[in-house]
Amino acid sequence: MEIGPLQLLAIGLEEPALDGTILNELALLSESGLVRLVDLLGVYKDDDGNVIAVETSDMDLDEAVTYGAWVGALVGLGAGDVDGMEAGAFAGGLVAENEYEYGLDEEAVASVADDIPPGGAAVLAVIEHVWPIPLRNAIRAQGGIVIAQDFLNPETLVALGAVADAELVD
Repeated sequence: MEIGPLQLLAIGLEEPALDGTILNELALLSESGLVRLVDLLGVYKDDDGNVIAVETSDMDLDEAVTYGAWVGALVGLGAGDVDGMEAGAFAGGLVAENEYEYGLDEEAVASVADDIPPGGAAVLAVIEHVWPIPLRNAIRAQGGIVIAQDFLNPETLVALGAVADAELVD
């Protein structure tokens, strides 16, 4: 099983339309094979403070267990050595098998909901970018390594321009 780069999205919505726009876009990306929705948690708090939470994933239970084991192994390797990797793989698979949710219990969801204003919502999503796997494999086959990577959005570019401008003034 090959795993592409993972992205964690945390989205806050002050006055959500709740019309499915975000979920539809994620579904289109998933159906195209560009990304896989590892897990998504949506939490909405109505004006009276009542909380509704929904969770979804593109993976079935077997895939989630395998995925959890891979991720746990990588975290365990980084935290220690081969023994840590084995323990991490076991723990990751076990969590996925027993909880198969975002990893947040009811108490944690309630904690997220505490930070949402009445009438607001939050979306937490873990997305696997599948599209770069062949590129990564080609880079590795040539003995290359990715030295750095990041997402650049318009706000980041504006901030970079402001820093560059300030450096020119100095």
